[in-house]
Amino acid sequence: MPDLYSRHRRTLISLLPALSAALLCERALAAPAPAPDAIAVIYPDIGQPHRKIFTEIIEGIEEQAKLRVRGYPVAANADFAELQATLKRNGGKVVIALGRQGLQAASAFDGSTGVVVGGVSSAPDGERLRGITLLPDPALLFSYLKSMMPHVRRVIVVYSPQASAGMIRLARDAARSHALELVALEAPDLAAAARRYESALASADGRSDALWLPPDPVTVDEQTIVPLVLKESWNRNVPIFSSSILHVKKGALFALYPNNFELGRDLATLAIGVLNGDNPRLGMAPLRAVRTAFNWRSASHFGLSVALGQQRTYDAIFPEP
Repeated sequence: MPDLYSRHRRTLISLLPALSAALLCERALAAPAPAPDAIAVIYPDIGQPHRKIFTEIIEGIEEQAKLRVRGYPVAANADFAELQATLKRNGGKVVIALGRQGLQAASAFDGSTGVVVGGVSSAPDGERLRGITLLPDPALLFSYLKSMMPHVRRVIVVYSPQASAGMIRLARDAARSHALELVALEAPDLAAAARRYESALASADGRSDALWLPPDPVTVDEQTIVPLVLKESWNRNVPIFSSSILHVKKGALFALYPNNFELGRDLATLAIGVLNGDNPRLGMAPLRAVRTAFNWRSASHFGLSVALGQQRTYDAIFPEP
């Protein structure tokens, strides 16, 4: 009897490795596979402080999507075909392309991957894309202007047709809806822009006019145009508003600038629409997820009285208290 027990015991011990291997194999087969990427986000592989912009946008995407989101930093020398192959292997059904580098990469993809674009000021062939620019919606700018200065009747803007024709079309419609006359002055180059500003400010009436500095790389040169225009507007009591927080630091009355987290949420909503087959309409929409910057010293100079409670609603105030 003891011999029989010993033989059974030895047999059981010899089978243990095989049984353990079988159990491990069964567990491996039963374990769920890694979840595929529902949304892939490609963005420029750059250092701080600019990287923080894309990090905040991605945080907004994750918050809104409630799906698996994976970020892919894209180097300047990236192989775009290899990048798309990686996205496909990881199961990405739709790509959110951020920044100029992300847009360039996504433009090289074949049509099998849905693309949403964000974090760019403009995009070639924007009517064929789907996304949101970094340019604040003129309708929001004019709404803030009228709430702060209801007596303004005319908005003057100097723009380059090559860079800003689409934005000016939006601005014309927005101006009409806010009972404003938009005086849009074309300038093909920097020299022409300087002449346009000089003439416009010489004839402007601060009681009813305001000057808009658009995000135009041709007509709003930071080194030459902006200092000159800010100085002349101050001397002539013509308020300036802008789409750049930097201009408010230098003396513009107010500006709207991107709320990166909320922009991420809006991009995620578009991406989910693509995933669900809703096919949101093509075209690059203006930015509506904005923050506000306000210069109280300029407000005082232009005779505006802004209550402390209202000042607290602004995201940035200059000069800083």
